[in-house]
Amino acid sequence: MQSTAPAPLPEEIRDVIAPLTGLEGPLLPMLHAIQEVWGHVPQAAVPVLADVLNLGRAEVHGVISFYHDFRDHPTGRHVLKICRAEACQSVGGTAVAQETLARLGVDWHGTTADGAVTVEPVYCLGLCACGPAAMIDGRVLGRVDAARLAAELEAAS
Repeated sequence: MQSTAPAPLPEEIRDVIAPLTGLEGPLLPMLHAIQEVWGHVPQAAVPVLADVLNLGRAEVHGVISFYHDFRDHPTGRHVLKICRAEACQSVGGTAVAQETLARLGVDWHGTTADGAVTVEPVYCLGLCACGPAAMIDGRVLGRVDAARLAAELEAAS
């Protein structure tokens, strides 16, 4: 889903990260703060962060692209993460994922046409004994199947 909102101004980004400049290793907390405000890390934040932290733009971009939880584009109103780790796959996680992706009409990292749900893979939610596991908007769910995920997404809407 592409955002129709204008990109944040450099001053707006600086206002968000200013309280964090005194931290040791402030880049990750700054990226989290930016994503908390805008739902993703807008491209406009890269040069601001590079300037404030005296880093190269490539270094900032490298950190954003390394960590899967940082997004460079907006998500749907709800984020569904489905565990793709071996323990969940061994108890049907792949089938749950395929059925859910097909029902929603998206692929991994895709957002439904109505902007309601973004589906992302995650590699372990720490619920290996309760697989297949998933997470909706930060709430973890164990022993899911496609029908339960559909019901949970409906309830979240």
